[in-house]
Amino acid sequence: MVRTLATRLAVAAALVGALAACGDEVPADEAPAASVVEPGTAAILKERHDNFESIGDAFKAVRGELEKDAPDFALIADNANDIYNRAGNIERHFIERTSIDDGFDTEALATIWEKPDGFKAATQKLLDESAELAAVAASGDKAAVAAQAMAMGGACKDCHDQFRLDDEK
Repeated sequence: MVRTLATRLAVAAALVGALAACGDEVPADEAPAASVVEPGTAAILKERHDNFESIGDAFKAVRGELEKDAPDFALIADNANDIYNRAGNIERHFIERTSIDDGFDTEALATIWEKPDGFKAATQKLLDESAELAAVAASGDKAAVAAQAMAMGGACKDCHDQFRLDDEK
């Protein structure tokens, strides 16, 4: 048993040594980008993903209400406010070097950081349109609410067209 344990330790030590010798052969410019990002990035990326999933769910709820003969305008306003609040988190979720081009499992394009003013404007557009949807919902005018929901959806689409990978082509 001692001989078996000693043999296993010797083999393990040889493997560790061989792997360690390989570690210096990767040029710095070929190292994965994920190794140079700040600690906590994975948590922020999960927050980012979950935030957008929740925005999508809220928008689906709005559209679902608008398909009814008598929509619940309070529910539409609540969902619009939820989208507004979540849109306020978007910019902080997009830390640098977290695009698909940087090796992350995301649909975020590097364009976000190449055109920061455009991304900020797109985020602001969603904030504005979702706030307006909440306000219009108070009117109880289905046609006006539907038009504003379309405007808010357009804000989402415009941002996706510029800053998100379209993997469904």
